[in-house]
Amino acid sequence: MLNYIFEIVGTIAFAFSGLKVASNSRYDIFGGFVLAFCVAVGGGTVRDCMLGVSPFWTTSPVYVICTLIAMVLFYLLRYRFKAIPSKLNQFVFILSDTIGLALFTIAGAQKACSFGMPIWVSIGMGCMTGVLGGIIRDVFAGIKPTIFSEDFYATASVIGATVYFALLHVALPVGVASVSGMATIVVLRILAVHYKWHLPML
Repeated sequence: MLNYIFEIVGTIAFAFSGLKVASNSRYDIFGGFVLAFCVAVGGGTVRDCMLGVSPFWTTSPVYVICTLIAMVLFYLLRYRFKAIPSKLNQFVFILSDTIGLALFTIAGAQKACSFGMPIWVSIGMGCMTGVLGGIIRDVFAGIKPTIFSEDFYATASVIGATVYFALLHVALPVGVASVSGMATIVVLRILAVHYKWHLPML
């Protein structure tokens, strides 16, 4: 149940970040929906295929509905705030992207672990679930993927998933471990953007 909630909220958050990029790139409504949906389900689809199960979004229409909800919220906000300062605009994008990253990382790690994957594989699959949607979004929009160039992205995902399993290892409740792992990702990502942290360049 907890995993399902993470996927629902994560779908809306990632879809919203996709819509922000689609709007900046002047996509039409249908193109925006396609980009938002691909962002929201991309990482989880690859994860489920690797686990040998049906992709999560094919088992229920709720994920399509979540993307539509994100579109409605996006257009309502655009109508309400017709002129949004660029800094606030960027913050909204980073926040929605970060929330999606955190939720899908932990949801992906939980699902992989539930299928009997060892912890190191589950961490990798959690990271993949979280970051692939952002890669798809950036590639479709013709942007250099954030994961390859700017601040902590995949790094924050891996650290957050590691915190999640470390807290489970010391027998903390799943809910506490999940929230702690997600909070770690959010805090690291926001700090990285603010202080311009990044890994050493090649």
